[in-house]
Amino acid sequence: MRVLNEHIARKANKEDSCTGRFWEGRFKSQALLDEAALAACMVYVDLNPIRAKMAKTPETSNHTSIKKRIESAKEGKQPKSLLRFSGNPRKHMPKGLPFEFKYYLQLVELTGKCIRADKRGSIDSSQPILTRLNICPENWLKLTTQFTRVFKGAVGRERSLQSYCEHVQLKRRSNLYQCQRLLA
Repeated sequence: MRVLNEHIARKANKEDSCTGRFWEGRFKSQALLDEAALAACMVYVDLNPIRAKMAKTPETSNHTSIKKRIESAKEGKQPKSLLRFSGNPRKHMPKGLPFEFKYYLQLVELTGKCIRADKRGSIDSSQPILTRLNICPENWLKLTTQFTRVFKGAVGRERSLQSYCEHVQLKRRSNLYQCQRLLA
């Protein structure tokens, strides 16, 4: 990390015509040894813009993985540039984060609502995340508990489904009604 830090500092100093460290203090790497440590670190990083009062909610916090994940989830997708959530840990674990996105989203939301005296911002608790994302709670519950029974094939909002079907040259949009009803 020292070598990486030095390279970035030299490049930034050259661009800005200055000298000195790029970051205020020395960079410290920490080993994340289990799922709890991983989740805590992810939430900490995703809430930084909110705690600094640069954003009001996770879905409006620029340059965070949570915003990218929410935008992709609205279209029924996982962001390709981020490691996917693969669910609860089990014996034959597929590659991915060992918990579900819905639980991570709840964790970020609940943690972000905690007001800290040493930080400037927090998530306003007056409006739940599903309301902010314009997803009906009944639809969310059905989506997360009966997904494979409700949908067969491609899933996403109407615009995304339309684009997908055109791309793969499908004339029939088998999930259109369910997508309109549950993801609108």
